[in-house]
Amino acid sequence: MNEIRIFIVDDHSVLRAGLKALLEAEPDMHVVGEAEDGPTCLQKVESAQPDVILLDINLPTMNGLEALKRLHAKVPRSKVLILTMHDDADYLRQALQEGSAGYVLKQAAGDELIMAIRTVHSGGVYLHPQHTLLLLQHTLDQQNDAASTQLSEKEARYQSLSEREAQIFKLVALGYRNHEIAENLFLSVKTVETYKARLMHKLGLRSRVELVRYALELGILDDVT
Repeated sequence: MNEIRIFIVDDHSVLRAGLKALLEAEPDMHVVGEAEDGPTCLQKVESAQPDVILLDINLPTMNGLEALKRLHAKVPRSKVLILTMHDDADYLRQALQEGSAGYVLKQAAGDELIMAIRTVHSGGVYLHPQHTLLLLQHTLDQQNDAASTQLSEKEARYQSLSEREAQIFKLVALGYRNHEIAENLFLSVKTVETYKARLMHKLGLRSRVELVRYALELGILDDVT
């Protein structure tokens, strides 16, 4: 059985002792070092060469996320497993972005922690299903916010159109050709073309297809029968 070498980083000595006892009871796990803060971890971890580093986020002097960035340079082959009390999507997202191989809550430590260590040691990523949903919801919220912002910008550009430009915009979206629009609005074809070019420029559009999509996104044609 291959031994999993583990390094513990937490500022609470009682917790470190409890984790060490828990892990040393496993036949395939051995704690090769520990530290109470980020700088001490960075000093010790290179000589310890652990397979898995258990890293708290709330650390004195240097927080765990900053330590995580530096650990990749110090011990690139070590897998970092965040062990924290923060059940928070922002912390989870940041930890994964910085290269953490997993995220476990302290209150869930025990069988779940042992399973997480074995998972990341074998090359996997460990997330509790609840955290997967949390991360997914956070991503969806961000996408919705971005879409809402984009739609607001499009609405603002549309509102910048003159009354005549807005009329021509709707008629073009409905499929009317330039000469038909000219007849409807009692304008010359050349004048319609000028208005059309101007509104396309204001809205940042390059084709009628883009114009129709723009109109549909804003719901401009919803009340058109």
